[in-house]
Parts: sequence; C-alpha cells; structure tokens
Amino acid sequence: MNQKLLTGAIAAMAFLLPSTAMGQTADFNIIPQPQQVVADASAPFVLNANTVICLQANSQDMKRNANMLASYIQQATGIRPTIGKLTKGCTAIVLSINKNISNAEGYTLDTNTKQIRIAGASAAGVFYGIQTLRKSLPLCNGKATQVSIPAVHIADAPRFAYRGTHLDVSRHFVTADSIYQFIDMLALHNINRFHWHLTDDQGWRIEIKKYPLLTKIGAKRAQTVVGHIGYDAEKYDGKPYDGFYTQQQIRDIVKYAADRYITIVPEIDLPGHMQAALAAYPELGCTGGPYKVWQKWGISDDVLCAGNDKVMTFIDNVLKEVTQLFPSKYIHVGGDECPKVRWKECPKCQARIKALHLEAKDGHSAEERLQSYVITHASNYLKSLGRNTIGWDEILEGGLAEGATVMSWRGEAGGIAAAKQNHDVVMTPNSYLYFDYYQSLDKANEPLAIGGYLPLQRVYSYEPMPKELTADEARHIIGVQANIWTEYMPTFKHMQYMALPRVAALSEVQWTQPQLKDYNDFTNRLISLTNLYDRLGYNYAKHLYNVNISIDSDTKWREIVVHMTTAGDAEIRYTLDGSQPTASSTLYTGAIHLQKSAKIRAT
Repeated sequence: MNQKLLTGAIAAMAFLLPSTAMGQTADFNIIPQPQQVVADASAPFVLNANTVICLQANSQDMKRNANMLASYIQQATGIRPTIGKLTKGCTAIVLSINKNISNAEGYTLDTNTKQIRIAGASAAGVFYGIQTLRKSLPLCNGKATQVSIPAVHIADAPRFAYRGTHLDVSRHFVTADSIYQFIDMLALHNINRFHWHLTDDQGWRIEIKKYPLLTKIGAKRAQTVVGHIGYDAEKYDGKPYDGFYTQQQIRDIVKYAADRYITIVPEIDLPGHMQAALAAYPELGCTGGPYKVWQKWGISDDVLCAGNDKVMTFIDNVLKEVTQLFPSKYIHVGGDECPKVRWKECPKCQARIKALHLEAKDGHSAEERLQSYVITHASNYLKSLGRNTIGWDEILEGGLAEGATVMSWRGEAGGIAAAKQNHDVVMTPNSYLYFDYYQSLDKANEPLAIGGYLPLQRVYSYEPMPKELTADEARHIIGVQANIWTEYMPTFKHMQYMALPRVAALSEVQWTQPQLKDYNDFTNRLISLTNLYDRLGYNYAKHLYNVNISIDSDTKWREIVVHMTTAGDAEIRYTLDGSQPTASSTLYTGAIHLQKSAKIRAT
C-alpha cells in the first residue's frame, strides 16, 4: 500500500478559523503560554468605545505602552480606547508598576466587570502583559462594537532573561523598513534580544566613519553564487549586490527596538569572516591582497593579520564606533570559523606567537592561542568601554577571555564547557535552533535552504538546561537564541517564511517553564497566532496544517488501520485512488480500515 502526505495548507486553512476569530470573545490560550492562568466564573469585562486606558505610573515608557495597547486593540477589533483618567463608572484598562513582582519582566493581569489591570515589575513587564492581552483578542476585521474579555487572573514571568533571535544581513541585505518589521515580529513573541549580524566575508553593512571604504568598497560584491556550491561547477548571477545602514538609520532602529524592550546585540565578526573588510583595507591581511568581497558562501582563508599592530588599532576603532551606536551590554565579536592557514605562513603572525610565547599548550595549537590573544584584546578594549564580550563557542579555543559570554552553536558541548568555567552561556545549538534548515522533508516544494531538517516539533522539544551541569553551573545558562543565516534567503519575505512559525516554538522554549509545555496544546494555540500573522501580513510556513498519517496493522482482522490528524479541528477530506481530494471528497471521521491496497491522499 502506498501513502502520500499532501500539504493542503490552503484547503485546510478554510476550515481552521477558530470560533473566537469570527466571534467577539477573548481567549487567553496564547503563545508563549503564561506561567499561571486562573479563570474566574464571574461576569466578563466588556471592551467597547467607552473603554479608557489609564496610567498609574506617568513615565514616557508607560505612555508609550498605553499608545501601543490602544493601537493593538484597534488593529484587532476596530475599537480604539482613549487614554485618560480613571473616572467613576467607566470601564478601564489600568497600567501600573508593582515593585513586589520579583522578576524584572514579570507581570500580572486581572480582569473583572469594571477593569483590566496590568501590573508589571517594570515598564517592560507591563509591555509583556499588553502582549498577552493583545494576543487574546479576537480578530474582528475592524468591525466589533464590543468584545467580551473573560474574568481571569494571570501571573507570568519569563524563564530566561536573554531571549534572542539572530538575523544575518551580510549575505543578503534587507532595508531598514524590513528590520522594523522584524523587530515587531520579535516583540509579538516576547523576545528581548535581536542579534544583528552586520559584517562578514560577503558584505560589510554598517557605516564606520573612521573607515569609509568599509561601506564604499566592502558593502559591494560583484556577483553572487547561484545555488549550493561544491557539487557542480560554480555558477554566478553576474549581478552587482550592495547595501548598508547609515549610522543615523542604526540609531533610529536601536530606538525603535528599545521602545519595544528589545536590546540589539551587534556582531562584528573577527578575526575571521573579514574578507569584505580586507577588500577595503588590504593592508590588514596577511598577504596584502588584493582581495575582493567574497562572491560565494562558506569560509574564506583570508582573515585579519594577528601579527599586525594596525589590525589591533582597527579593531579598537571599529568597536568604539559600534559601542557609540549600540547601548547593549553585550557586543558580539564572532570568533568563529577562523582558518589558521594564513597565520601559519605569515612572518608577522609567527613573530607575534614567538614574542608572546604562544607555543602549543594544553591541547591548543600556537595559532589557536593567537586567536585567543586577538579575542582577549577585543574583550579588554570592550571592558574599558564598560561593555561585555560575547562570541561563538570557538572563542573557547586557546583559552576563554575573562568575563566573556559564549554562544554555543556547535551543539551544547561549548556551552557546557563554558558554564563549568563559570562563564555565562546562551544556548543556540544548530541541531535545534538554526532556522536556515529545511522545515519539511518535501524539499522539492520548499524554497532552497542550506540543508538539514528542523521541523517545528523539534524546535519546540528543545530543553536548554544540560543535565551535565550542577545547579550552580546551570545558573550560567542565561538564555536561548535561534539563528537565521541568509545565504539562501534573498528576500525578507523568504526570511520570514524560514522564521515563522518556528519563532513561536522558540518563544515558548525561552519563556514558558518546561513542565507547562505540551506540543499538541501548542499547535492548537498556534492556529490563533497564525490568524494574527495573516492580519499583520507576515509570510509563514504552513506545514502545521499538513495531514499526518499513521498506520497500524490489525492481524486478527487482516487489515490495515489508517489514522489521520491535523492541527485544530479542521475537516480532513481524503481519497483512496490517488486522486486529488476536494471539498466533496470523503470526510475523515475516524480510523480507516483497509483490506486491500490503496493510495491515500488527504487534505
């Protein structure tokens, strides 16, 4: 018997609108799931044109929160509450600060017939309470006259302080407007760190005043490789490619993110992944060039010359301007995938090794210790500016710089090693959290990706706390991050497709306590969130709506038993002759019992 799984996203979605989407009742089954939701049987709060948003903490942050809440409510329902004073007899949404909430981003949300009260430990906590209310609202196509919000008590706070998503704009650049939308997308999912990968071999995307050629030359590549490299003769598109952000654009983006309680962590990848910089300033390389901004993916052997004093000055000057643009506590210095080929042959690098007595030691080569010297130099300089260094797990090679935080991407081993050395860690293993991997095994019908297979369920299953760590060591696991590398994502629409809805699964890994997680429940809640994606115009993968088929054999009755499931309560229609199902095909109502061969197709 043959079976075929058909991705019936369009057909399925017609049946997947939850009852609340067309009704006017809020539903707190949201993503990420709050830590505590206690329903109350008393009468609901009725949101209508007379509802007022009131502030009990009159700061600029809280005023901005109130305006965002009013916009969110209008976006979902068409009702825009006024912002004013609490008066007798009016229905109100009251925003306040409660210093007794222990988690800095924690909040409570309480509703009764007269008020919705959102109290946060900080303005950020209030913002996350607002996001909870926002995601509970029915999407009424802007036509609601009133919305019922059930009486409820919610007490909520994030599991991890660092909740990140990374975006690479070096390989493929996106406009500032797209970055604003990306930030909005993160805010919707309670994510508070945006790791912005701004430089690499294929393009330098940040204006540095002291080194204008970085964007004049380093932001432009002559052409781009087509498809995967290394399998056939390499092909190129012949089209010049460029783009960078001015310092003013970056300041505006940083403020936009901060207004949504998101800190941007910039990455200047060094000492490897620097060919775009070398194309602009060839004297910074071991060979002196000439170099070109790299036109293909992968790792270039040409890196910063670690034996050249001008390189250390360059690093300092670039990092100084970066810290003036980004107030983030963390500055990411990369440190990954730095080939040592040039250093082994470079007289200056070998002289530096000799002068600093960086001979092979403790299982690390002399060149690995030289890389540690470069990272330590950058780290010390950042420390002098009051900042902390964060880097990929290769910064462990040759010895970890004092106070550095590690992003563990090659599995969890680097993070475990760093935590055991009392260094903070952000877990970002590629096997769970690399969103440049395929989301489906049906690769023929998917946009080109780097490879691998990372379905929604695997993302959701990730547990960031390694069992190998003691309780004291586990405290160094400060957060979780997913990474979006864009070699095969030429447009922002494509980047969104690769991110969503996997970012929803990520958000629950980051926010929700593990004992509350349940994948089947998550997928049911995800349906409402995808309706909001549609309203917001987000492009997202719809594998959630696939029909899942499982097969058992019944030896007693000598038959095959076929079970079908899909997200939510969608109708499933199927055929047994291999033909394309339609809305009039047989309705699946329970297990199918087969006593002869069939080719099943279902939507």
